[in-house]
Amino acid sequence: MGEPSFLVHKPTAHDSAAMQVAGRAPYVDDLPEPPGLLHLAFGLSTIAHGAITGIDLAAVRAAPGVVAVYTAQDIPGTNDVSPFAGDDPMLAKNEVLFFGQPIFLVAATSARAARRAAKLGRVSYEPRPAILTIEEALARQSFIEPSQIMGHGDVEAALSNAPHRVTGRLEMGGQDHFYLEGQVALAIPGEDGTIHLHASSQHPSEVQHLVAHLLHRNSADVVVEVRRMGGGFGGKETQPALFAAAAALVAHHTGRPAKFRADRDDDMEITGKRHDFHVTYDVGFDAQGRILGLRLELASRCGWSTDLSPAINDRAMFHADNCYFLPAVEIISHRCRTNTVSNTAFRGFGGPQGMLAIERIIDHVASETGCDALAVRRANFYDTPGMDSGRRTTPYGMAVEDFVAPEIMAELEESSLYQQRVAAVEAFNAVNTVLKKGIAMTPVKFGISFTTTHLNQAGALVLVYADGSVSLNHGGTEMGQGLNIKVAQVVADVFGIPLSQIRITATRTDKVPNTSATAASSGSDLNGMAAYHAAIQIRDRLAHMLGERHGVAAELVRFTPDGVVAGETVIPFAQVTKQAYLARVQLSASGFYATPDIAYDRTAHKGRPFYYFAYGAAVSEVVIDTLTGEHRVLSADILHDAGRSLNPAIDLGQVEGAYVQGMGWLTTEELVWNEKGRLTTHAPSTYKIPTANDRPARMEMRLWQQGRAHVPTIHRSKAVGEPPFMLAISVFSALTQAVMAAAPGKGFPALNAPATPERVLAAIAELRGRHG
Repeated sequence: MGEPSFLVHKPTAHDSAAMQVAGRAPYVDDLPEPPGLLHLAFGLSTIAHGAITGIDLAAVRAAPGVVAVYTAQDIPGTNDVSPFAGDDPMLAKNEVLFFGQPIFLVAATSARAARRAAKLGRVSYEPRPAILTIEEALARQSFIEPSQIMGHGDVEAALSNAPHRVTGRLEMGGQDHFYLEGQVALAIPGEDGTIHLHASSQHPSEVQHLVAHLLHRNSADVVVEVRRMGGGFGGKETQPALFAAAAALVAHHTGRPAKFRADRDDDMEITGKRHDFHVTYDVGFDAQGRILGLRLELASRCGWSTDLSPAINDRAMFHADNCYFLPAVEIISHRCRTNTVSNTAFRGFGGPQGMLAIERIIDHVASETGCDALAVRRANFYDTPGMDSGRRTTPYGMAVEDFVAPEIMAELEESSLYQQRVAAVEAFNAVNTVLKKGIAMTPVKFGISFTTTHLNQAGALVLVYADGSVSLNHGGTEMGQGLNIKVAQVVADVFGIPLSQIRITATRTDKVPNTSATAASSGSDLNGMAAYHAAIQIRDRLAHMLGERHGVAAELVRFTPDGVVAGETVIPFAQVTKQAYLARVQLSASGFYATPDIAYDRTAHKGRPFYYFAYGAAVSEVVIDTLTGEHRVLSADILHDAGRSLNPAIDLGQVEGAYVQGMGWLTTEELVWNEKGRLTTHAPSTYKIPTANDRPARMEMRLWQQGRAHVPTIHRSKAVGEPPFMLAISVFSALTQAVMAAAPGKGFPALNAPATPERVLAAIAELRGRHG
């Protein structure tokens, strides 16, 4: 990749943008419905925990439009849709473990008929005690796996000898993915028992394998196809398998196509969320706020089954340092099993929870010392390249070799006029009694790679036709993030052809097998490199052919937008491919890429789980109303490191969306379960995601122009899907500052996330009530 780049590093429109704006981009539910299509709905449990003592489905079967009803006994293979643990049955058999767990499956001639019939089932239970909260799980030692410990140094000695020491706690809520396109799958039976599935899934290979096992078939008998998703955010990594398996089961038994399009309320009740966390900490520090010792305890609500909770909670531990060197640290992680829906992957995959914890600690330390919060952050930074003060090793033993956060912070501090605005906020607060402002700058250091090492692989298939057009297929999935256009840019750049000659095709398990989920922000890193390797094979064959014909070395043949240059001759690419076809040169290739130089020992929690880090920083300014608790985010200044961005337009869109979504997690999106374990916030009427009106009125976003991956990523770019989400932590820090301004001199507030108006008011009241 040392050759000149013609089509990468350029702002280019999303490949589906025009179709999406015009409403012509087809999603699964838009596909023409085959004759005889059946529509599906689940019958759900109405208690959080209990033994099933009886199921009466007579009324369901007799309902208008119902064609078939299935229970766990009708599954021919393995009744499991879990990613690896084998503990997540598609249909409950003897016991229900959360409110809303699927028990039976209805197939009917319309979606309305299926949903109405599903409500007619009569299930009797023997109720059992339910564990619903983190506190209850901790008290009863209910965990999905043993608690994990990560760290280094003598923490007890560091805490005992520290000049200053403070303890604290923080609660942070979960978050619903609220993808615009809900969970949906269409199963079409084929010959000899085969199944073709159209699924809205980030992980088609996992859906393929699970459906095959459930039907007692080989994986080769199941093809999963994904053209695009209407959003995923992690909620379509493991969760789609349930709906795809249900559709496949009905297609298998009836020989008719079957579609499961979940109602939004059911979708929100059935599917997992971001893990909510409780955090406690004990931190020792000096007068400048430099942390000397830290004991950090994290406890998350994982739900009733394992799902991806071990890796998610591991990543929370990995990011509990963020940009800060911790000389003596012990991170304890409890993974709580509860009788609630199994929580799952969500943008950041545990990283935001760990990062919010350490940023809260930094703010608390700054409050205790009276130092400026930005100064305390800088005092705790890792060493930058070239420095060697011994402050480079993470709690999991990885050396931070590319620490550029100080440069980004310094540039943003200047461009955002941060210091002047801090003074302006202080002046505003001095003369306003009801409205109080806060401003904060926070950094992000986010590790890029799957921490389960074997998942860091990808494949691609590139087909060049005799007319010079190219068909591109890879194992990644498009969910609106722009993966396909980036990979197409990479391939077009290899051949020196315009993007109009690249046809992006749907991800299919019969084209690229055994793919990893499009997750961990690694989609472009993995699939872009795999596609590059495939395209390079074809280009090298073409160069060798032209070199022989024109008497030049193959390595001197150049592929440019003006044509292929061989010596003094310039040949249009379409002529080259025609010549290659006639010369019987192979014009197809599969590419493969596996991320190098990563390894992690989970037993010891030591190693190098990440190939590199992505960095960023944000300044957020907020105002709160101390009478109502309401707030506004007034402005945001963001500087993000995308390396040498493959597509700056796409990357800036990811930065903006991630920031606003993170802002929602920390301010308005509140999940509430009642005492029976039922989710009561299961619709947009009660669950408040940010709207366009919540976006800061002033939002300045830039990609860091000095950015460049220090390892050989695809064109030295960096991942951008997840890291910007944590830029919104600056909003929570700014809200904390505003609450402190409402009760000056009273100390550090007990503000939890999401910082709803009720929580802001409660934090102000508690702070004002201290010390009389």
